[in-house]
Amino acid sequence: MTDAHAVTTGADWRAWQESWDRQQEWYMPDREERFTIMLDMVESCVGTAPRVLDLACGTGSITARLLKRFPQAVSTGVDLDPALLAIAEGTFAGDARVSLVTADLKDPQWPALLPYHSYDAVLTATALHWLHSDPLAALYGRVADLVRDGGVFMNADHMIDDTTPRINAAERAQRHARMDQAKNAGALDWAEWWQLAANDPVLAGPTARRYEIYGEHAEGDMPPVAWHARVLREKGFSEARPVWCSPSDTLLLALK
Repeated sequence: MTDAHAVTTGADWRAWQESWDRQQEWYMPDREERFTIMLDMVESCVGTAPRVLDLACGTGSITARLLKRFPQAVSTGVDLDPALLAIAEGTFAGDARVSLVTADLKDPQWPALLPYHSYDAVLTATALHWLHSDPLAALYGRVADLVRDGGVFMNADHMIDDTTPRINAAERAQRHARMDQAKNAGALDWAEWWQLAANDPVLAGPTARRYEIYGEHAEGDMPPVAWHARVLREKGFSEARPVWCSPSDTLLLALK
């Protein structure tokens, strides 16, 4: 486990966080809206001082918004990406509310690395589509074991309904046209952002290790909402349904 007290020096972590946010918003202009609804549902289901597991936390985007809105919350961030975790470590250094764990979510033993045996809420966004369906179903089972009775799991991600191909094509064309406009105005895409990280003196090493782990980009599955809801119920949640959606993405909430 990596404690957030372990300071990584020599970089402007706020600037890196903002740069990551802008790059992600190029793909998802409604990204902040989904975070707001996610935290609304945290408050309504488990209150304003939750113990949260930020699953596949990356730079800690969810944790940052969680702690700003709920100062009494505590968060455990878990991820495998050395570069994104370096940014998270720098961002939350000295904050006793945050602990960061390096773990592979495909390893069945990863929950043993966490500082707590149970959580009020497990939250994740735009990350689990890197997994194929079988490992994702297994992960959902482990998440169900970590969520206390009455607690919640929320996943905001691409959930593609392949029964609506014409609607999907229309949405994709409109979204990519908007992305092209933003790109022409100077927005960074995924590859360009990672090139900046590779050229940064502090992040160059972690970024190189990241590419050793993932390659250019992991390719997983994007099953439809109904699949996620069904599997979550099978794994131990009593209720599961969307609480927000955009034309391309869904925020699904499962209640233990």
